[in-house]
Amino acid sequence: MNATQPAEAVDIQGLLWSGFGSLPEAAFLLVRIDNPPAARVWLHTAGVTTIADLANPQATVLQIALSANGLRRLGVPDRIRDAFAPEFLDGMAGDAARSRRLGDVGASAPENWRWGYPSEPDALLLLYAQAGGLETFKRDIGAAVRQAGFTVVHELPTSDMGSKEPFGFKDGVSQPRIDWEGRRTPNSSDDLEYGNLISVGEFVLGYRNEYGLYTERPVLAESGALPDAEDRHGSRDLGRNGSYLVLRELHQDVRGFWRFVAEQAGISGAEALAEAMVGRHRSGEPLVARHHLPIRGVGPGQADIEANQFIYDADRAGVGCPVGAHVRRANPRTGDLPGGRQGLVARLLRTLGVPRPDLRSDLIASSRFHRIVRRGREFGSWVDPRTAMQPDCPEPASGLHFICLNANISRQFEFIQNAWLNSAKFNGLGDESDPLTGNRMPLQSGQPTDRFSLPQANGVARRLQSIPPFVTVRGGGYFFLPGVRALRFLTQ
Repeated sequence: MNATQPAEAVDIQGLLWSGFGSLPEAAFLLVRIDNPPAARVWLHTAGVTTIADLANPQATVLQIALSANGLRRLGVPDRIRDAFAPEFLDGMAGDAARSRRLGDVGASAPENWRWGYPSEPDALLLLYAQAGGLETFKRDIGAAVRQAGFTVVHELPTSDMGSKEPFGFKDGVSQPRIDWEGRRTPNSSDDLEYGNLISVGEFVLGYRNEYGLYTERPVLAESGALPDAEDRHGSRDLGRNGSYLVLRELHQDVRGFWRFVAEQAGISGAEALAEAMVGRHRSGEPLVARHHLPIRGVGPGQADIEANQFIYDADRAGVGCPVGAHVRRANPRTGDLPGGRQGLVARLLRTLGVPRPDLRSDLIASSRFHRIVRRGREFGSWVDPRTAMQPDCPEPASGLHFICLNANISRQFEFIQNAWLNSAKFNGLGDESDPLTGNRMPLQSGQPTDRFSLPQANGVARRLQSIPPFVTVRGGGYFFLPGVRALRFLTQ
C-alpha cells in the first residue's frame, strides 16, 4: 500500500486502496430495493468507509455498489443512466454473445446461475470485520437495510483460508500498483519496459488512463456537489472517484482438480503438474527466473523478495512456464510488449514520448492496457491437496467470490476473459483454453478446447487431453462503485 493517500481520499471508497486484509471476516449482501424513497434516504447517509478513513484502523468496513437495475429502481433519470458504460447497462448476462465471450456457456451458462439472471440485484453491500465481529455487524446492517426498504436476496459468505485459494495456491500475489502519486508518463519510453505501476485512470474514473486520456464515464451538465470534469469545461463528473466492480461466484472442483493431476502424473508428480497448469509454485513463487533488473512499479529493496518480479522474455517457448498456464494468460507481461507496430520509427516515437495518433493501431495491445485490481474472497471449506487426492475425500464445496475493479469493463475484464483466458488461440495455441478456469466447451467449428501443452526442452511437447472443467460460474453481475459525492447525488 502506498504511504501517501490520494488528494481526494475522502471521496473514494476504500476498496480501491485496500482489500482489507486485516479484516479476515467478510460477507457480501445482494439486495433488492422494494421501497425506493426509504432506500434513497439510507444510501444517502450510509457510513461507507473511504480511503481517508483507512488512515486509522477500522473494526468494520461497509462498501456500496449499485447495478444498472438499482439506478432504475432508485429513480435515476434515463439521461443520467444512459451516460454509463453500455456493458454496465446491459449487465453481465445481458445477451448470449456476451456470455459466449466470457465463457459462460454449458454448466456456467446464466440460466444455471443462483443469482444474476435474468436480472442483477439492485445493490451490493460489502461487509468486512475483525475476527469475531462480522455477525454483529451483519445483523446491524441487515436490520437497517430491511427497515429502509431493502430485501436481502442473497448472502455470499466468505472463508479465511490463510492467503490461499481453494486449489491450494497462494492468492493475491500479482496485483498492479495504482499510480496515485502520478509518477507514470503514458506513451513514453517507460512503456518499453514491463511495469507494475499503472495509471490511476485504468481503475478510477475521472483520471488519465494508460493512453493518457480519460476513460468514458458519466459526465453531466449539472450543477451541485459533483466535482468538475477535468476534460470537459463546465461539466460535472459523476464518475470521478468511482469504478466499475465485477462480481462472479466461482465454484471450484478442488477434489476433481487434484485427482486429475494425480491420474496424469502420479501422486509424486501431481504437485509439479498442478503448478505447471497454474503457472506458479504453490508458494506463489514464479516458475521462471526472477528478472535481474529492477522492474518499474516496485520500490527499492523489494526486487529480490517480490514474487511479482519476473517476465517471460527468457522463456518464450514455455519450457519453464507453459505458454497456456493460467497466470501467463491472466497477465502476459512482456508477451505482447510493446504492442502494435514494431518498426524502427514506431519504437523511436515511443522512446521520444510522441503519442500515437491511432489508438486502435495495436493489434494486440500491451498488457498494461488490460490490468484489473482483484479484491475477491474465498468461500467454503479448505482441503489440503494431499487429502483431496484420496478416494474417500468429500467434496469441500468451495470457491471464490471473484471481485475486480476497472474503469472500462470491455477493455479490461471482458478482454482478459475473452482474448486471454478463454481463447483457444492465445499466444499461438490452437485447441486449449485456460487449464484452470476454462469451460472445455468446443468452439462453434467443433474444435476442442480441453487440451493443455507442456513444452519440453527436447522440443516435443507433452499434451494433456480431455481435461474436465474445474471452475463453474454460479452467479455474476456488473456494479458501479461510486465516489461518496456521486452516491449522495444519485440518492438525493
